[in-house]
Amino acid sequence: MSVYIVGAIVPIVFTLLLRNTKNVKKRGVPVDAGGDPGYTIRNSRFPSPVETAWEDVSTLAELFEQACKEHYDKPLLGTRKEISREVEVTDDGRSFEKLHMGDYEWLTYGKAFEAVCNFASGLVHLGHGKEERVAIFADTREEWFLALQACFRRNVTVVTIYASLGEEALCHSLNETEVTTVICGNKELKKLVNISGQLDTVKRVICMDDEIPTSASGRWTITSFADVERAGRENTIAADLPLSADVAVIMYTSGSTGLPKGVMMTHGNVLATVSAVMTIVPGLGSKDVYLAYLPLAHILELAAENLIPAVGGIIGYGTPLTLTDTSSKIKAGTKGDATVLSPTVMAAVPAILDRVRDGVRKKVDAKGGLAKKLFDLAYARRLSAINGSWFGAWGLEKFLWDVIVFKKVRAILGGRIRFLLSGGAPLSADTQRFINICLGAPIGQGYGLTETCAGATFSEVDDTSVGRVGSPLPCSFVKLIDWPEGGYLISDSPMPRGEIVVGGPSVTLGYFKNEEKTKEVYKVDERGMRWFYTGDIGQFHPDGCLEIIDRKKDIVKLQHGEYVSLGKVEAALSVSPYVDNIMLHADPFHSYCVALVVASQPAVEEWASKRGVAFTDFADLCEKEETIKEVHSSLVQVAKKSRLEKFEIPAKIKLLSTPWTPESGLVTAALKIKREAIRKAFSEDLANFYAS
Repeated sequence: MSVYIVGAIVPIVFTLLLRNTKNVKKRGVPVDAGGDPGYTIRNSRFPSPVETAWEDVSTLAELFEQACKEHYDKPLLGTRKEISREVEVTDDGRSFEKLHMGDYEWLTYGKAFEAVCNFASGLVHLGHGKEERVAIFADTREEWFLALQACFRRNVTVVTIYASLGEEALCHSLNETEVTTVICGNKELKKLVNISGQLDTVKRVICMDDEIPTSASGRWTITSFADVERAGRENTIAADLPLSADVAVIMYTSGSTGLPKGVMMTHGNVLATVSAVMTIVPGLGSKDVYLAYLPLAHILELAAENLIPAVGGIIGYGTPLTLTDTSSKIKAGTKGDATVLSPTVMAAVPAILDRVRDGVRKKVDAKGGLAKKLFDLAYARRLSAINGSWFGAWGLEKFLWDVIVFKKVRAILGGRIRFLLSGGAPLSADTQRFINICLGAPIGQGYGLTETCAGATFSEVDDTSVGRVGSPLPCSFVKLIDWPEGGYLISDSPMPRGEIVVGGPSVTLGYFKNEEKTKEVYKVDERGMRWFYTGDIGQFHPDGCLEIIDRKKDIVKLQHGEYVSLGKVEAALSVSPYVDNIMLHADPFHSYCVALVVASQPAVEEWASKRGVAFTDFADLCEKEETIKEVHSSLVQVAKKSRLEKFEIPAKIKLLSTPWTPESGLVTAALKIKREAIRKAFSEDLANFYAS
């Protein structure tokens, strides 16, 4: 045998032998815990839950002040300057607003801290009392963050409200918490005016924008953000810092059912999650640049924006509609937020990552020819490597594919992303692999709830598996308890299964003014640990990582006794290129499922163009029998690939041409479907499925 062949084969054989004898890394390990009997796992690196990662820091106010003193002259907050705004009219008469945005303008840590102190003093000067609550009702922006930190310096509890919340839920949130001061943007102020007669306690409104609508005057004292800051500069008042146990935020969930509930979070709760995440993201530090565009009224974003300053990083603000060069509000030929900022770290919800994936695939398919063949080959070679094959693309080959093929894809998000945090909803395995390969960055998929300050589990950087949500965060214990009614037991083989219960310092106090619901899902054990009963069903893998497999509320028993997990099936079917959103519906009096499918306009219109299907508009196309047949066929193929049972595949579907948005009330601000709202809105269509 040639010496060259031996030289090539021996290292491979040696590596494979070494790989086969290597023990599975334990990411989570069993732990003795109090409370209800179950199977409990903790993070393998931390014997007890982490409360803070910083010595002598026990509140978010202390954390921010320490960061500002350490990085005084360094840029912290960046906002893009608007150059122009115009309306473009398409050939079919639809109009779209387009923005031309400039570079980022920066506020240093020192200037940000000064603004926070001034705004805190200005609040007092305006007449806001210590025991009164402030509501922040606005899209994510620099002023949102400054207002939050200013309230913390006065130990004022902040009520966070999604900017997309409907009038009924908005009125409920403000009245229930007896808010006296609302901080909002110009757009949100107009919403407040519409319900002004229904608000019982609001006395003051602080508008983040200088232009205040004249229609808003009369009912409240209305002041601009800049004027409050100016008043505080001229009338300085000493800080009144909170304690760890003080309530920092009452966070109103957007609510997938009914009116939103206000979750009470202490400074200690949020700090525990912030401290835990810092240990998970590799090398997080002062060189990192974070692109902030998710709602700050969501705990994932709020925790992230408190973490980045703590490590000396930079936060640049953007929006989902201006994120990339091809985003809907970006004027053609100008740059999106990611291109200008070049972030290194981002948080994302699966819906955003799905759009990135679909956008890339659409461009690749449109180019066709050699470009498509190269992309498909490069993707297949890297996928083989990530799946564990030593004969996939590694080393020099990986480098070449990155330069030749994937460099252009990475430019979509600025070209420097090194870590992505995904949360808020399940991320499909297809999207996770696609983003991981094309962006060349690991995706840390996490699991948590508002009630646990997003702190439950998080996948580690070296975990390349898909479909799982990682091991417990260092701030949490995660327990599975039996749910006999659903057939999930911790004694199940090969993996223990059951309802997920989260315990530790990140578990919140409960629901504001809702003691009955709080007692239903929160418990304190004999050791003093607080537990939250999630209603989700999970199973633990041998390495201590959690997989979400079901949800108690989403399980429907069909006529012949089969159980259907609506969320699981929806996650599988959403991989179809024709699907923008989907809701599965199962009726216990029938033997089959049906589905409402929000069609992906680019994908469906491209199919119609190739097949020569004539249509007047997209709504007309979605009504055509051949279109419905094509999309249904795609769903069946995806379902079989995902190994769904026959009864889990929708027998009938209806295609919808209008997207579900938070404004329509059919999805939450985190883009989760609001099942009951959709059922009500499409009750006639659902009834028709079973009428024929």
